[in-house]
Order: sequence, then structure tokens, then C-alpha cells
Amino acid sequence: MKKGKILLSSTLTILGVLFILFGGVNVKADTVNSYILGNKIQPAEIQYREGTFDQWFGYENGVGKPEGVVVHETADSNATAENEVSYFNREWPSLQTYVHAFVDNNEIINIHSADYGVWGAGHTANYKFIQVELCEVHDYDAFARSLSNDAFYIAKRLIQYNLPDIPGQTVVSHHQVSNTYGETNHTDPDGYFAKWSYDMNQFNDLISYYYNNLKDSGTLYGNPDNNNGGNENKATSLSVKNDNAIFVPLVAFDQSNNKTDVKNRGLANNTPWQYDQQKDFDGHTYYRVSTNEWVMDSYVTSFS
Repeated sequence: MKKGKILLSSTLTILGVLFILFGGVNVKADTVNSYILGNKIQPAEIQYREGTFDQWFGYENGVGKPEGVVVHETADSNATAENEVSYFNREWPSLQTYVHAFVDNNEIINIHSADYGVWGAGHTANYKFIQVELCEVHDYDAFARSLSNDAFYIAKRLIQYNLPDIPGQTVVSHHQVSNTYGETNHTDPDGYFAKWSYDMNQFNDLISYYYNNLKDSGTLYGNPDNNNGGNENKATSLSVKNDNAIFVPLVAFDQSNNKTDVKNRGLANNTPWQYDQQKDFDGHTYYRVSTNEWVMDSYVTSFS
């Protein structure tokens, strides 16, 4: 995405293609994908921050019912995810542009609830899709890590909203959106990918690999014994804060996955807690800090 107005109404040479088998899932991968999978690159934890975008509108099928994810690229060679978050939180009213998340090689920052639409790809797509921006990087390892972060975010969102992984339908580039609906003329991320001898077909392979493994085993690489005891991320500690109270509330889940409030206990603000499991429920991620006590992502301020 270029930093322009999108109205609601509107390297390495490829050395060959190979098939890699990890955890019973075949993945077609070029050298970038094989580098990611061969090194079992672990994506960053998704950070949830409340952005400044104040247009709360549901998708065409209703709140919490997106139809897929649009893949964007920022077209800014010098901006990190943190830079982009600051810029769009400040400038979106004049730009008339906003997305759900920004991703670079170090961070995944979600700044608007994916239950609601944003202004990133023209009127029709805005009412259909979650939208994520990939930031540009400048070396091969950073590019691989940014792809891992982006693919992880997309796979998690598809699973969260019970969507199938269908390239060109539930996972689309901004270029594909432009061609399909004719409301924008952007072609990202194709040009940026091409600089790295990469393309959307290869990125879809990586997304599918993560999606299938996360659904089948709950881990990115299909082997819980080698993935932090079943957790797909490195972080095992989080800090919490409730801006509206002196403590952070907790919830419990029964065997049918029904959620109830824990009424006799909470977490002190600005305190660190170990967690060993996480689950998605009703548009949020919850982290287990005790046997059956979970904290919602909205109260998490950092991971370590």
C-alpha cells in the first residue's frame, strides 16, 4: 500500500523448486520458503494494541464475519512496523486509509479488531477482508522472518474465523483485489516480492503450511516435542495492565469451551506472569496463567 488516499467508495536467484516434508505436510518451496522451514523460524507474538481508527463497521456478512485476508505491502523502504503504526494512527483521517495490522521481521502489531472492517483496499474489499501490511526490509534473513510473521498472522486469522485456506479467495493480494473489483489500482505486494525472486504463489505455499500444521497439531512445524512443548511461539512470559481498574480480570473455560468470569481473583497491574497455553475465542486470544485461569489479549502489554 502506498501512503495515499483509498476511499471507502473506491537477492538470491531461485536455485530450483523442491518439495520439503515436515510433520506429514508437503510444502512446495523456493529457496526463501525452504530457508524458513529448514531453520524453523519462529514468528513473533502477535501484539494487540488499540489504534486510533474510530470507524467501527461490520463486514457485509456481519460483525466478526470476514471472508478472508488481503495481503498488502507498505512501499516504504525505511519504515518498520512501529513506524507505520505511529504514522497511520496519526494520519489516517487525512489519508483515509487504515489496516488491521503491520508486520516486519521483528514484530506483528494488530491495531484494530479483526471483527470489524478497515479502509485499505476499496469499498467492496473493505467490507469483506481482514487487511495486513508487510513492511520492507533489506536483507535475506530479515525478508524470510518478515514472511514468517506475515504468514503466521494470516494463518491464525483464517483459523480464528473458521475460514478455509483458499489462495485467490480467502487469501488475496492487493493486486488481486484491484483486478477483481476495479476500485483501486495498487499492485502490491507483487513488485516487492519480485525483488527477492518471490511471488504470491510461493507465499500461499508458506501460509498453507502454517495453516495446516496449526490446525493439525497446534504447532507451526508439526512436532510438539520440538516446539516449546506445543506452543508455536518462543514467549512464555507476559505483562498485564487494565487501564480501567486496579486489577486485570481472569476467565475460565469449561470442557465445552464455554467462558465464565473468575470473580474471586485477578492479576495486579504491571505484573509479569508465566503462561503455558493460549487459545482463540470470540475474536480474542487468551493466555493460561493458572490451571484454569486465562487472561485476554487486550490486557497484555508485552511478552518476553
